[in-house]
Amino acid sequence: MANRVFISGVNTSSLPKLKNAEIAELMKKVKQGDEFARDQFVVANLRLVLSVVQRFSSHSDKSDDMFQVGCVGLLKAIDNFDETLNVKFSTYAVPMIIGEIRRYLRDNNSVRVSRSIRDVAYKSLKVKEEIIKKFNREPTLDEIASVLEIPVSEVTFALDAISETISLSEPVYNDGNDTIRIMDQIASVKDDDDNLVEKMTLNDAIKNLTEREKEILLMRYYVGKTQMEVSEEVGISQAQVSRLEKTALKTLKKFFE
Repeated sequence: MANRVFISGVNTSSLPKLKNAEIAELMKKVKQGDEFARDQFVVANLRLVLSVVQRFSSHSDKSDDMFQVGCVGLLKAIDNFDETLNVKFSTYAVPMIIGEIRRYLRDNNSVRVSRSIRDVAYKSLKVKEEIIKKFNREPTLDEIASVLEIPVSEVTFALDAISETISLSEPVYNDGNDTIRIMDQIASVKDDDDNLVEKMTLNDAIKNLTEREKEILLMRYYVGKTQMEVSEEVGISQAQVSRLEKTALKTLKKFFE
């Protein structure tokens, strides 16, 4: 898809490239009701839609549909963009384009989910978008559940139910040399002796971690929190969380080699 010229009938190689100043000037005209400027602005940002579509390379068979749906997200971003905010249009538009594409993929998922569960999931996603827009951060599942006044378990179950199906070969961790895939994290049936040895080895390995590293691994792999959620809870940056997590995983890995 990356080398493709036409997508949904659009010649992507001929799309214009505008500078930030030109985009800002066009947006002013759009907000003044200039329909011609609006058309120009849409065309000028089709490359942005294409770049988002390319993130979903595992669904390349649906690239035309995703591009069209992404354009819907682009139009919504244009209509809702507040030019008084100190934010680039692309920064504001990308999450909306991604959101539209993800909704399309969920609605066309081969796994059928009951309407009531989907309703909870979509309400949760709406609350999530509102909190991100208002506070410029990812909300926790507890916050979403609190707004909806439902148990956090219902939010978790509903969001899991509409999540995309992924391959067992999907990487979940990579330090540049070794890659850990989903299949590597699936428990296998072993005899009790093997399990006992592994538990003893893991316990010894954990003793070599710092308290902060233990806390981060607990929240990431047992509780299931995102790095963003962990950073907010422990009071450090997401980059620091990522570095500590990688260091801890390397420490654990050494004990199993």
